Amino acid sequence: MMIVDMLTLTSWKSEVSDLKLQLRQLAGSRAPGTDDSKRDLFKKVISNMTIGIDVSSLFGEMVMCSATSDIVLKKMCYLYVGNYAKVNPDLALLTINFLQRDCKDQDPMIRGLALRSLCSLRVANLVEYLVGPLGSGLKDNNSYVRTVAVIGVLKLYHISATTCIDADFPETLKHLMLNDQDTQVVANCLSALQEIWTLESTTSEEAARERENLHSKPYVYYFLNRIKEFSEWAQCLVMELVAKYIPSDNSEIFDIMNLLEDRLQHANGAVVLATTKVFLHLTLSMADVHQQVYERIKAPLLTQVSSGSPEQSYAILSHLHLLVMRAPYIFSSDYKHFYCQYNEPSYVKKLKLEMLTAVANESNTYEIVTELCEYAANVDIPIARESIRAVGKIALQQYDVNAIVDRLLQFLEMEKDYVTSEALVLVKDLLRKYPQWSQDCIAVVGNISSNNVQEPKAKAALIWMLGEYSQDMHDAPYVLESLVENWDEEHSAEVRLHLLTAVMKCFFKRPPETQKALGAALAAGLADFHQDVHDRALFYYRLLQYNVSVAESVVNPPKQAVSVFADTQSSEVKDRIFDEFNSLSVVYQKPSYMFTDKEHRGTLEFSDELGNLSINAETGDSVVPAQRVEENDKDLLLSTTEKDDVRDPGSNGSAYNAPSYNGSVPSATSQPLADLAFSSTGATGQAPAPGLAIDDLLGLDFSVGTATTPSPPPLTLNPKAVLDPGTFQQKWRQLPISLSEEYSLSPLGIASLVTPNALLRHMQSHSIQCIASGGQSPNFKFFFFAQKAEEASIYLVECIINTSSAKSQIKIKADDQSSSQAFSTLFQSALSKFGLP
Repeated sequence: MMIVDMLTLTSWKSEVSDLKLQLRQLAGSRAPGTDDSKRDLFKKVISNMTIGIDVSSLFGEMVMCSATSDIVLKKMCYLYVGNYAKVNPDLALLTINFLQRDCKDQDPMIRGLALRSLCSLRVANLVEYLVGPLGSGLKDNNSYVRTVAVIGVLKLYHISATTCIDADFPETLKHLMLNDQDTQVVANCLSALQEIWTLESTTSEEAARERENLHSKPYVYYFLNRIKEFSEWAQCLVMELVAKYIPSDNSEIFDIMNLLEDRLQHANGAVVLATTKVFLHLTLSMADVHQQVYERIKAPLLTQVSSGSPEQSYAILSHLHLLVMRAPYIFSSDYKHFYCQYNEPSYVKKLKLEMLTAVANESNTYEIVTELCEYAANVDIPIARESIRAVGKIALQQYDVNAIVDRLLQFLEMEKDYVTSEALVLVKDLLRKYPQWSQDCIAVVGNISSNNVQEPKAKAALIWMLGEYSQDMHDAPYVLESLVENWDEEHSAEVRLHLLTAVMKCFFKRPPETQKALGAALAAGLADFHQDVHDRALFYYRLLQYNVSVAESVVNPPKQAVSVFADTQSSEVKDRIFDEFNSLSVVYQKPSYMFTDKEHRGTLEFSDELGNLSINAETGDSVVPAQRVEENDKDLLLSTTEKDDVRDPGSNGSAYNAPSYNGSVPSATSQPLADLAFSSTGATGQAPAPGLAIDDLLGLDFSVGTATTPSPPPLTLNPKAVLDPGTFQQKWRQLPISLSEEYSLSPLGIASLVTPNALLRHMQSHSIQCIASGGQSPNFKFFFFAQKAEEASIYLVECIINTSSAKSQIKIKADDQSSSQAFSTLFQSALSKFGLP
């Protein structure tokens, strides 16, 4: 293999050498056909450059061959020069002369291409050579050259903002924007000035005023009067400007809408969406007119859905979905537009199913559910699953429940695993909201074998029904017992958690038949390596040991029907997405701050990025800008929701040792639940003595000690602890969550958070160092770490503070989890003192 690579490398070097020799021979030649020969050689050079071969050694020869009037050769030469100038600034110096010469060429196309290439070099030490050609380009008689020059000014600003401002280029662009006859030049000026003035407004009051003036009536009306002259891209740019304009009265709103009315009929979907955004934002304060706007934009948007490509249809449907969520009654009569076509991509079908769910009401539910049931037999299994979920969501909206329940029960009788699984999950939710349907549902569910249900969510739903309605299902105790016997074969913690609860519920309803299964389940749960399963089993055991009647009231209380299920998105998030209409936020169904980098966010956006990294905790004041982290590390450190962590199998985090479960539990005689209640110590609330009858009853041949646990020694922290960001990220990714708690902050502490650095200094005085911080009011995020004195044990903390609610969400990870509670107490104590005199 190495020999082949060496031969290939030698071949490439030989080819580059041959190209160099041939280019040198053609450099000064004026013979007929020279340009054709150069074209062939240039194509080979560009081809090699494209596939990754280093042809930078040909730089000089390529520049010498650029002395031609052939535009195709010029373009290829500029492409080559632009590629290698970025990585080798020294070579870029060789291009200045011929690019400046081409900027004065008689052919405006060559002038424009040369100016674009000159500005695209992006080499800081060549800035002085850009000012002259840019100034000439902005005054050029040809509109193409002026168009290129305007964008060149923006490139210059990003290379050297000072040079751009000192040359007074923004003022020149402003003059061109208001006076140039070419609309593309005007549009480029608007785009460039918006970006320049937005960035400059943080340090310059004049730039801030100019930026605000762009949204004033003279400017907005100037662009609106020329709207039909602009290209589609430029029209969208103008629409974004108009959407931010605040009219003085209602008559002005109607004037603008009348002027833009015909833009809703435009063939370009982007223009239609941009116009829609203007109409919606202008009428937000006019409820009646706002509703009429929905009626007016409905037809153009539905036309765009059916007339464009699948990608365009998806983008338009995403915006329609947002509108449907805000006003479903407007679109309820057009539900057939959202029926799936056989040749549509899966992503379009999925979105249409969500649309059908959103527009369902009393008048169209039957037709929509009938259509959705047809999709359940679709060869596309994910779409079949989504269609069944859609039927369930419609049922939970209280539309035609009788017919829908019958359809779901028919799904349970289909011999398709994925259909049965999805239907079981939905039946569970329906029973929580409509308990009156339990008899019909249980009659069908009772015929389903648990061995035929493999998906964790479906099996958990079936187990929930076995526990909740065990009094109506004859075989429920025996099915649960068989599931407990196969405990070790069940890999899903969710199923094991449901199984524990279901067995407990069944025990209170049918104690003699479930006694053996409960003992086996508690023993297996206490020995489980998953922390949540272990904790729940321990909780149930202590509850039974304390008082069986109390346990029954906790585990199996009288149930009330669920009236409203929690929504997946808050209204605040939906409003934020609506404010960012006609952007990727609508397609992603999340606000822009959730998927854009910090430098591209607005100044008032809440940032989940790391704000500052404190590298040296000893100095306390050594703060550097946030470092860029890899995508997986960013998700790890900056997500506001933590994924479930699985504890180390070697330790279940408890001081109690669970017995080994071998499946053999001695039987006990049947006795009423009242006889199982145990005496307690009354007002003292202490647990009863160990070794009581509950262990013998359930076959648990062990007891949990009740002696008072000695207080751990006080925790002392190292005041000079140091931890680098890389190690912090690695530990945060590897360690499980030890504690997750919510603290309250004092009003003085909240007031002091006006300067977050004050909190960093305060916590540092308690030997707790901050490694990262970020966010803006009302949400702040901090990452702290601390180290045990005289030990290498590290504590990691994620602290999210909401100043509106005066609450802090704390997540703690630790090398030594046994001392996590002690550290939590110390951390809470330090946080509670923040802001106090």
